[in-house]
Amino acid sequence: MMKGNTMADDLIVDLGADRTLLLVDDDEPFVKRLAKAMEKRGFLPETAESVAAGRAIAVARPPAYAVVDLRLEDGNGLDVVEALRERRPDCRIVVLTGYGAIATAVAAVKIGATDYLSKPADANDVMNALLSRTETLPGPPENPMSADRVRWEHIQRVYEMCDRNVSETARRLSMHRRTLQRILAKRSPK
Repeated sequence: MMKGNTMADDLIVDLGADRTLLLVDDDEPFVKRLAKAMEKRGFLPETAESVAAGRAIAVARPPAYAVVDLRLEDGNGLDVVEALRERRPDCRIVVLTGYGAIATAVAAVKIGATDYLSKPADANDVMNALLSRTETLPGPPENPMSADRVRWEHIQRVYEMCDRNVSETARRLSMHRRTLQRILAKRSPK
């Protein structure tokens, strides 16, 4: 989610000579808001809403910076990351996704992503990730999710991956189907 106007929204950063930015995300309202916010910060954004469109831009006009969603309607955003790395090895790429997992973060970094952010991320988070030149680890979050919330998020992610099939989700989680149904019927923990 993009945050409202603040003094940081009006901040224009010195990005050097090449300020081109490719934003690839199939969430049209989100990508439009992010493009506008990044433009205010001095970038020259170009948007794509599919793997095919992102790859086409990466081949024709490889940008200096890119923000690529991992899951897109027509495939995996890592295909765009690979195309960017082939055409422009110095491109700073941030993979952005609502399905954060350690395995996908590792895959994204191995393919050539500079950083990995989970949604919701605001324009300041994205800009900081794109411009970060340090290799230090980020500090712990101020308000981390509770263990119950992490468990619930994982169950929801597997449930969605199984096309909302309770029996298949229970099998993959090594959980009794009725137990899973009770968990799914409850509200999400805080």
